[in-house]
Amino acid sequence: MNTVWRIGELARATGIDVETIRYYEKSGLLPPPARQPNGYRAYGAAHLEQLSFIRHCRALDMSLADIRRLLDFLQRPEADCGDINELIDAQLARVRARLTSMQALERQLTVLRSRCVQHHVAGDCGILHELISAAHGEACACHAPGTGTPAAGPCTPADQAPR
Repeated sequence: MNTVWRIGELARATGIDVETIRYYEKSGLLPPPARQPNGYRAYGAAHLEQLSFIRHCRALDMSLADIRRLLDFLQRPEADCGDINELIDAQLARVRARLTSMQALERQLTVLRSRCVQHHVAGDCGILHELISAAHGEACACHAPGTGTPAAGPCTPADQAPR
């Protein structure tokens, strides 16, 4: 006996929102389901498997275009997997670039946090003063002047005094 799910049941089974499932159908990532006599969509095991595959790929932060390419490979098991390797290598490069960016962001926030080491009124907060200065286009503690990159070196105790 084949199991048939309605869209809400499929959403619960896969952890994917109903609207997202509909979007995947419209975009061609998911084949259209059969319709029951009452007009409801009737999803089968193949839909569940494909949605689970898509969900896992999205958890790896892959784009829908890359997922589409991977799904195409599933339809052509005899194809060479070199393109799949390149796809994953490109995704890995994007992740590494984001990690580098996130590490720079962490350094910037650490420098910014060092601008206010004690509790006092917001009007004397060094963090707020730095953010306002940056908003006015002035140099700030978390970026080297004119470069948009983190300032070099740790702040001195004099730098940490409230302004």
